Amino acid sequence: MSFLEEIKKRRTFGIISHPDAGKTTLTEKLLLFGGAIQEAGAVKNNKIKKGATSDFMEIERQRGISVATSVLAFNYKGQKINILDTPGHKDFAEDTFRTLTAVDSVIVVIDVAKGVETQTEKLVEVCRMRKIPMIVFINKLDREGKDAFDLLDEVEQKLGLRVTPLSFPIGMGYDFKGIYNIWEKKINIFSSENKQTVSEGEEFTDINLPELDEKIGETSAETLREELELVSEVYPNFNQEEYYKGDLQPVFFGSALNNFGVKELLDCFVEIAPIPQPKEAEERTISATEEKMTGFVFKIHANMDPKHRDRLAFVKIVSGTFKRNTPYLHVRNGKKLKFSSPNAFFAEKKEIVEESFPGDIVGLHDTGNFKIGDTLTEGEKVNFKGIPSFSPEHFRYINNADPLKSKQLYKGIDQLMDEGVAQLFTLELNGRRVIGTVGALQYEVIQYRLEHEYGAKCTYENLPVHKACWVEAEDEKSEEFKDFKRTKQRYLAKDKEGQLVFLADSPFTIQMTQSKYPSVKLHFTSEFK
Repeated sequence: MSFLEEIKKRRTFGIISHPDAGKTTLTEKLLLFGGAIQEAGAVKNNKIKKGATSDFMEIERQRGISVATSVLAFNYKGQKINILDTPGHKDFAEDTFRTLTAVDSVIVVIDVAKGVETQTEKLVEVCRMRKIPMIVFINKLDREGKDAFDLLDEVEQKLGLRVTPLSFPIGMGYDFKGIYNIWEKKINIFSSENKQTVSEGEEFTDINLPELDEKIGETSAETLREELELVSEVYPNFNQEEYYKGDLQPVFFGSALNNFGVKELLDCFVEIAPIPQPKEAEERTISATEEKMTGFVFKIHANMDPKHRDRLAFVKIVSGTFKRNTPYLHVRNGKKLKFSSPNAFFAEKKEIVEESFPGDIVGLHDTGNFKIGDTLTEGEKVNFKGIPSFSPEHFRYINNADPLKSKQLYKGIDQLMDEGVAQLFTLELNGRRVIGTVGALQYEVIQYRLEHEYGAKCTYENLPVHKACWVEAEDEKSEEFKDFKRTKQRYLAKDKEGQLVFLADSPFTIQMTQSKYPSVKLHFTSEFK
């Protein structure tokens, strides 16, 4: 198969939502329809003994939440589908923002009862800013929820989207009878038996046939005909060009837990979703069809296999063909690196791949060479945009609870910080280590992983810091900068890259510092150069 045909086969997308909207369950069902797994597992249901495939960290299984982005791939109808399942919990939003740099389109999952929630609003805003094509999946139709038209209005108003339904529910909750697939002009009747394996619905191509009344009852049939007429009058027709530009969002309805509406979503997705797109680098725009390989690291994960202390750097291939055992330039280090066992993923299963194409995600074994945002090329010096570190919102001292294990503790902290789980600051004054996170839940994750993956124990102490500000001095030799360093000595730290950081205790302190030392600039993200 030619290089261009390989690119046309690829579909790489992320799934985003508020926690508990059913994102991981939807991922499972997509894999089920893709034939990648025989049986799906619910995230929290103990009756189903199989845990969700994409949640492979022990703490995720215990909590029933996804805390790291999982990468999964399968083939469906001749297409290679790469899914990135992201954490919905706001404490792990930074991981999700980084993942969005590696996808070509997105599926937004919305809970039928709760409607649009705050975390969804934030994530959709990022997608809108980047003009990422989005499909909306309204989930859990087998539960009592909001009216379909009310939900569509809410999606338009709260998320600022322009929607076009490509499927429509017949009833809701207890009255849920099935779905009419507008895209393929078919009807699927709902049966809630056998939730774990795939069952085919029945098809009706003409909704005016009397057989429909027999199947779902006269009232439901009449309501459906009226609603579909209203849909065709109120909403625009689907236009692929507008969808690609991020100006129009198709909507599907279904129940992921009951396998309902998922196949319709997937069938339409493989037809309409974009193939690998060009990517902006600081130097130029790089097209997927270029022959020379480029790719960037958007995630690092330590200890994916607890038996082997391995670290994997997840690389999104942007252009060209990535080949095993071929030397590539690590742009930041200026070194050539070869990879003897690049992995492709199917959740916990990893397999070594000989070559990968644009849109694919490759896992590279890493001994500490990579940081998030690093670029690999065949020699050209390019740096992809858009993966900064943000100022954390919570700060705590980290203390060693087992002095015999300090080596393990430091190694664990270093590796977890490289993953982007949190940020590490070392105080200039006394060398104490401070961990900054976006959400408080991350402290539990760090503590848990240090103990279970590195055999080290830690305790925390609160630190009253409002924000971490990266310091940029106009002249490091100036008296003003020396005075700033002398006065603020207790609050100065270095981040993992050795950049100077001012840990300010309040917005007032930041204001005062900026007016007193005008030549010293304070930044709230680390990417200011």
